Amino acid sequence: MKTSDFDYVLPEELIAQTPVEPRDHSRLMVVHPQTGEWEHRYFCDITRYLRPGDALVINETKVIPARLLGVKEDTGVPVEVLLLRRASAMDWEALVRPGRRLKPGTMCVFGDGLLRCEVLSTVEEIGGRMVRFHYDGVFEELLDRLGEMPLPPYIHEKLEDRTRYQTVYAKAEGSAAAPTAGLHFTPELLDKIRAMGVTIVPVLLHVGLGTFRPVQVEDVDSHVMHSEFYQVTQEAADTLNRIRQNGGRLICVGTTSVRTIETVADEDGVIHPGSGDTAIFIYPGKKIKAVDALITNFHLPQSTLLMLVSAFMGREQALRAYRVAVEERYRFFSFGDAMFIDGKVTQG
Repeated sequence: MKTSDFDYVLPEELIAQTPVEPRDHSRLMVVHPQTGEWEHRYFCDITRYLRPGDALVINETKVIPARLLGVKEDTGVPVEVLLLRRASAMDWEALVRPGRRLKPGTMCVFGDGLLRCEVLSTVEEIGGRMVRFHYDGVFEELLDRLGEMPLPPYIHEKLEDRTRYQTVYAKAEGSAAAPTAGLHFTPELLDKIRAMGVTIVPVLLHVGLGTFRPVQVEDVDSHVMHSEFYQVTQEAADTLNRIRQNGGRLICVGTTSVRTIETVADEDGVIHPGSGDTAIFIYPGKKIKAVDALITNFHLPQSTLLMLVSAFMGREQALRAYRVAVEERYRFFSFGDAMFIDGKVTQG
């Protein structure tokens, strides 16, 4: 299977630059993989497709203001450091720009010296650097003061309200990007879903490099995912297993929730508690063991996210749905509209 098999044509004007207000008034394409049919709704209609006894699995990660703009200490050349993953109390894996000038030993300064970072080494795996921060006070407070939300490069509009790049249930800080399928939920919609008898189950996956790195090999089997931290508690595992045993569905909000659940599920779909790093890569031909349905946004061409969607509904059906979304002028990517894949096919 080739990366080019997951390409499609997207007019640039369909890339959403700003979020819809209110959150749950974005559009929703409902796809039924078993029949090949689809419907056009609004996100607030998602309750039509949920049933009492189902589980709605959410990723409660919280985006940090991970984009730091500063200068090289010795020359004053502008620099950008994008924090990806915390390695220790002071050390982070990061993407840096301009990479050719930020060699090991370089010192960068942010906020007129309130925060400084030293480039320690090159991290070949991510094409970035390991950096160490030096500061007085509390790092998180300085980052909140000096950092910017790490919006994807295809978003050119300035985000006036930081909370619009957070889910309303964001809790555990650590992501370099939002789990964007969750951006459509409001507290009121979640309350309505709970009142229906649907159990909302939180898991955790800190979104990292995979969001920023395209697939750079033509053979899909050769692609290696960057690992990300996940956590599934005993309580979450017990709840999900009980719901499955009682005939309820596991409906994941976003591809990150899918990857988390599939990381800890055994071949029979039983969920086990755990935490650590996952580099799971789901694409057509890979068995989806526990997850029954998926709420997701529309993803970039040739991306691992589109490949995961194709594992649910089959590659041809996924690309056909995307063509329909383009024809119907859906909004794409992080601030765009949503898709509900109501079930899955056995093989992509």
